[in-house]
Amino acid sequence: MQLFVFVRDTDTRFSSDTDFSEDPDGRSANSAKGKGGKKGKKAAGEKGKGGKGAGRINGHHQENGMENMMLFEVVKLGRSAMQSVVDDWIESYKHDRDVALLDLINFFIQCSGCKGVVTGEMFRNMQNSEIIRRMTEEFDEDSGDYPLTIAGPQWKKFKTSFCEFISVLVRQCQYSIIYDEYMMDTVISLLTGLSDSQVRAFRHTSTLAAMKLMTALVNVALNLSINMDNTQRQYEAERNKMVAKRANDRLELLLQKRKELQENQDEIENMMNAIFKGVFVHRYRDSIAEIRAICIEEIGVWMKLYSDAFLNDSYLKYVGWTMHDKQGEVRLKCLTALQGLYHNRELNARLELFTSRFKDRIVSMTLDKEYDVAVQAIKLLTLVLNSTDEVLTPEDCESVYHLVYSAHRPVAVAAGEFLFKKLFSHREPEDEGAPKRRGRQSPNANLIKTTVFFFLESELHEHAAYLVDSLWECGAELLKDWECMISLLLDDPLPGEEALTDRQETALIEIMLCTVRQAAECHPPVGRGTGKRVMTAKEKKTQLDDRTRITELFAVALPPLLAKYAVDGEKVTNLLQLPQFFDLEIYTTGRLEKHLESLLRQIKEIVEKHTDTEVLESCSKTYHALCNEEFTIFNRVDIARSQLLDELVDKFNRLLEDFLQEGEDADEDDAYQVLSTLKRITAFHNAHDLSGWDLFTSNFKLLNTGIENGDMPEQIVIHSLQCTHYVILWHLAKLSEGSSRKAFTILCDLLLIFSHQMVSGGREHLEPLVYSPEDSLQSELLSFIMNHVFIDQDDDTNSTDGQQDDEAVKIEALHKRRNLLAAYCKLIIYCVVEMRTGADIFKQYMRYYNDYGDIIKETMSKTRQIDKIQCAKTLILSLQQLFIEMVTELGHGFDRSSSAFCGIKELARRFSLTFGLDQVKTRDAIAMLHKDGIEFAFKEPSPQGEGSPPRNLAFLDILSEFSSKLMRQDKRTVHMYLERFMTFQMALQREDCWLPLISYRNSLQAGGDDDTMSVMSGYSSRGSSVRSKKTKPPVVTESSSSSEVWQQSMQTPVMMPSPHLTSTAMRDPKRARDDSFMGVYPLPHDQQQPHQHPHSQVTWMLAQRQQEEARQQERAMNYAKLRTNLQHAIRRGTGLMEEDEEPIVEDVMMSSEGRMDDLNEGMDFDTMDIDLPPSKNRRERSELKPDYFDPSIMDESVSSIKIRILY
Repeated sequence: MQLFVFVRDTDTRFSSDTDFSEDPDGRSANSAKGKGGKKGKKAAGEKGKGGKGAGRINGHHQENGMENMMLFEVVKLGRSAMQSVVDDWIESYKHDRDVALLDLINFFIQCSGCKGVVTGEMFRNMQNSEIIRRMTEEFDEDSGDYPLTIAGPQWKKFKTSFCEFISVLVRQCQYSIIYDEYMMDTVISLLTGLSDSQVRAFRHTSTLAAMKLMTALVNVALNLSINMDNTQRQYEAERNKMVAKRANDRLELLLQKRKELQENQDEIENMMNAIFKGVFVHRYRDSIAEIRAICIEEIGVWMKLYSDAFLNDSYLKYVGWTMHDKQGEVRLKCLTALQGLYHNRELNARLELFTSRFKDRIVSMTLDKEYDVAVQAIKLLTLVLNSTDEVLTPEDCESVYHLVYSAHRPVAVAAGEFLFKKLFSHREPEDEGAPKRRGRQSPNANLIKTTVFFFLESELHEHAAYLVDSLWECGAELLKDWECMISLLLDDPLPGEEALTDRQETALIEIMLCTVRQAAECHPPVGRGTGKRVMTAKEKKTQLDDRTRITELFAVALPPLLAKYAVDGEKVTNLLQLPQFFDLEIYTTGRLEKHLESLLRQIKEIVEKHTDTEVLESCSKTYHALCNEEFTIFNRVDIARSQLLDELVDKFNRLLEDFLQEGEDADEDDAYQVLSTLKRITAFHNAHDLSGWDLFTSNFKLLNTGIENGDMPEQIVIHSLQCTHYVILWHLAKLSEGSSRKAFTILCDLLLIFSHQMVSGGREHLEPLVYSPEDSLQSELLSFIMNHVFIDQDDDTNSTDGQQDDEAVKIEALHKRRNLLAAYCKLIIYCVVEMRTGADIFKQYMRYYNDYGDIIKETMSKTRQIDKIQCAKTLILSLQQLFIEMVTELGHGFDRSSSAFCGIKELARRFSLTFGLDQVKTRDAIAMLHKDGIEFAFKEPSPQGEGSPPRNLAFLDILSEFSSKLMRQDKRTVHMYLERFMTFQMALQREDCWLPLISYRNSLQAGGDDDTMSVMSGYSSRGSSVRSKKTKPPVVTESSSSSEVWQQSMQTPVMMPSPHLTSTAMRDPKRARDDSFMGVYPLPHDQQQPHQHPHSQVTWMLAQRQQEEARQQERAMNYAKLRTNLQHAIRRGTGLMEEDEEPIVEDVMMSSEGRMDDLNEGMDFDTMDIDLPPSKNRRERSELKPDYFDPSIMDESVSSIKIRILY
């Protein structure tokens, strides 16, 4: 017996994401197996199953039962013409149908992502349910993907190829093979069983295959039906002939042909019935939305293709029920399926019952939470509206009407099309054949009125732009009939015609403005759409044509419109916006200068008549749009504008002088005249530069008088301040960038004043004034500091030429740079900007120590007081930035003895010294620093593989500078965290490139043998971590095995349970606080190893504590004197322990080596809290560089700033 297996793709593994258990009885699998549930019958002379020798499958020869190319591989590649692939399979089927069918069965199995193979023996002896159960066991449970769901270009077209293969297979077999009662019965039985599987991959793939198979059979049935009709017509025609001319043989052939077609039709209907009842009825309500969507999509195709058989309530009900599906994808398929049916008006009669039953559901789906579903529901209702008007009630239509104001543009456009079909598609019969008329007599006049009526009835008067945008795609021709709109506004009504009311005229003007804007700008209004899109050449041409037409029409019509509605502020405001969309060149080319003069006269009259701010600002914007220097009309408009402003300013100065002279005797009329003139000037100053009229002097005089007398009217003060504000803004617009440093300082001060500190001290009412700078502003501030502060002395652009050697000039320039840096550092200290921005400042500490060392040092001190951990993260970030810059410049193969690398190490050493002597207070910060450093070192693996060190491994050499600041028990924890990133091969490496890792591990293992004592007695001596540099750390003896060392490194001494005895460790509250496990690196439970000898350790530690208590009295006697001497020595420094301060501390430590235990026992101060006097060391340059950085500005005094508000 020959076994047929397929060649699997070794790079792809599939599985299902569901339970793999199967029905042991196979009841579901056998529910519908084609005809009678059989696999098929053999014909006489048929070859037996699994014939011996080499066969041919897919047109490819086989050797030893292995085929060279499987169906699955061909379909997956999708490179061959599908028809040739199917033809090869048909040839194989004709040669040995069992072998070919086995190939087809394995094709479906493999398309499901199963690794299993159906052998010839399984195919011959096992039921479908047993085969499916066996295949289920072959699934790869580690992956949930299968060909239909795998992403990527290789599988992108697989579904299309898969469906095409099934369709072509049925089409090529429709005249012979599908009627042999073997192939189709076997395939349908297999797909039915797979579709009932609990494995998602089987269900999904087989359901898709069965539905596509059903669609292909529907096409076959449709062809058979057409052939039967043709044969019947031929038979009737032949039979109706005279007996002499009748061909009896032809009648016999036609009867025989019709009989065969009928038998084939019955056979196909049986197959379709088996698929529908065995697959569709169960899977259209599957738990997987994709499977439900496939079923609904295909049934819509069936009803559309073969409406005689499927377009009835027995099948439509499934679509109606599924419209209530909880997944939008499935509801969408229902609507698209119904659209295909309602689009064909010949089918509307068969849909009447369905429409009446499910109309309410369709209407409710217009408000679906999925916008795509809502759009398709509206489009479906539009198709229903086209078929018949009586189905939808007015309430149904109104529920769609209001959607034209939706913010989602596709929904609004669909609703606009529905509205247009309902209200505007029915014209008067006489309008159809009448010659085209314009203006008020145009057929569009009534439609425009209907639009106005709808807009007013909707009571959303602020959204005319949304209404126009919704109707634009379907009713642009109507909305662009501006000539008709102008006629409706200017011309008298015809006899018997009702004139527009004032409210309707206002609405029409607003709609007209929106249509002009839409045509000129060619993009949706604000709030709709994602922005401007690139227009096509056709759209650009249409835009230019529309703007030309707009200008030609409204350049003539706008002046009379303004004259008619001059006293109506709302109408005038909208009309004055029209010139913004004009093509101003047409005023000259079209010889329309006289209309321009008329427009300017009307605008001037409107300015003189109105005091409303909106009207005045519209006049100002119109002048601004017309005053374009690119066009020849500029001089004409500029002269008119200047004349108007001259009159206004002269009038204001005259009225103001009289008003100020009258003082308290001024009446309300005088105040009103001043206020109205000031309003007009202020409105124009917003868009026009009025600096030539010197408005600041008059406004300053007015405000100053108001401050002195206190009786100035409030509105006059408000508009005077606004006018002065515009004066300042226009002056600022003319300023050069030479004042950038002063602006930076002012900006920093403002950010500090309006920071969160403003609301402290019970000033919560100032909360609205608090401002936090955005990330972009913070980035610009930091960039300014880097470009203007951290520069060489010779690069300072503010130094005057010819005075570069003048020491006073250099000191002055340095003074300005220090002020800039101090202003920015205050923002860091008061948390106005993020602390991490200080990394760029801190990394300059060594390079610019002489110039800014004191400022940077004080900033580090203050930030550590605010947040030790975040400060530590900032410090390590600055080192990482320097390391990355060095690698970028020198490459990853740099020499670790280079000056750049040594400079970074030296900076790390300085940073380490700033953490002071008290390890307990800085414990979490140091631990976090090591954590970030380790992660950075191992972040980028080497491209050469594990045998080469990570790209940033050398950073561990820099990080080792902080190892001495770790408490002994924390070193073990950090070492364990380091080992999480290390592989076994890394631990064995001894090459030079691995030296940073080796040295860092050694720095963490120093003192490791004394961890237990560190836990029990280290905390009572808070200064015990301070050791002389001559003290050597303990090392592991050679007799210790590697396994013991590894096990010791994995232990966490601080996790040792406390002894149940009364001891100093239990009585000391400070010890109880410090013995908590370090929370920076929480270790998994499986990494916490128990100690080997806990009782011996406890006894030894208790003995140590008893000896310690015996020496307490002696230590107390010596502590006070020694601490006084130590603090006196430390005060010779500048506040942070680095370079100059370290020898001072070392001298004290060396001279007091014998008494360090006494010192450690009593030392309880934090070096970060020492109030040190100003530095008196050799680096101070009091004559050349005074200390312009006053630390007092770092205090909390800014929180008490009082803001004086002028009323």
